[in-house]
Amino acid sequence: MSEVILYETEGPIATITLNRPHKLNALNAEVITELERRLSQAANDDEVKVLLLAANGRAFSAGYDITDEIEEKTETPLDWLPILRRDVAATMRVWNFPKPTIAVVQGYCLAGGCELAMACDIIVAAEDAEFGEPEIQYGSGPVTLLMPFILGQKKTAELLFTGDRIDAWEASRLGLLNTVVPRDEIEATARALALRIANAPLAVLRLTKEALRRAYDAMGLSQAVEANIPISAILNGANTPEQQEFDRIATEQGLKAALSWRDSRYRD
Repeated sequence: MSEVILYETEGPIATITLNRPHKLNALNAEVITELERRLSQAANDDEVKVLLLAANGRAFSAGYDITDEIEEKTETPLDWLPILRRDVAATMRVWNFPKPTIAVVQGYCLAGGCELAMACDIIVAAEDAEFGEPEIQYGSGPVTLLMPFILGQKKTAELLFTGDRIDAWEASRLGLLNTVVPRDEIEATARALALRIANAPLAVLRLTKEALRRAYDAMGLSQAVEANIPISAILNGANTPEQQEFDRIATEQGLKAALSWRDSRYRD
């Protein structure tokens, strides 16, 4: 079996790469566990000054793996609570990583994948990138509530209530990301930016990152993220008619059919 996370270092740059391209880099327990291990490795390596978070294939990440949830019959709020705490902890490990982080994004960057990208300090995106948190279309909600602090209240409310996606150019206009480049230039662009950042001493980078983290904590980010976890557990365990129908179609006809049914409800 191939590794679900790849890790490499080159000079002052470490790269963590999501490696489930056949699943659009959907996040599951194995990915989360390995991601946290590699984050610890990069954090403890004093040769590493900047971390790149990238993904193989045509998508950065389509979000959490719905197949696992259906197969494991995750239903009640009590079932959901430990899973959500695990997922939030992993995303917040990226947010709290003690060195600068750059997300390298192509294709779908949705739901939990969007949260991982937002947890990075900087996002370099390809022109084909799509961002969003479409969970409401399934009857769910955001897991790690970072978007209000990145985009502000009005646009966050619109995106979370509708589940709409935005393209890379709109995401750039709104301040969700830093740079949009052609698909074949994202790796080189992110690496060049990482090398510029790595000119600074590691101690200075660490302290600057800590100052930024404390600024967001002063605005209540950590408290908001933590407060959202039990709400998400209740929401995911609500078993609304829409959730039940989605799960029924997925069980009887497969996930592709269930996603098609879900999307048809939001088509113009």
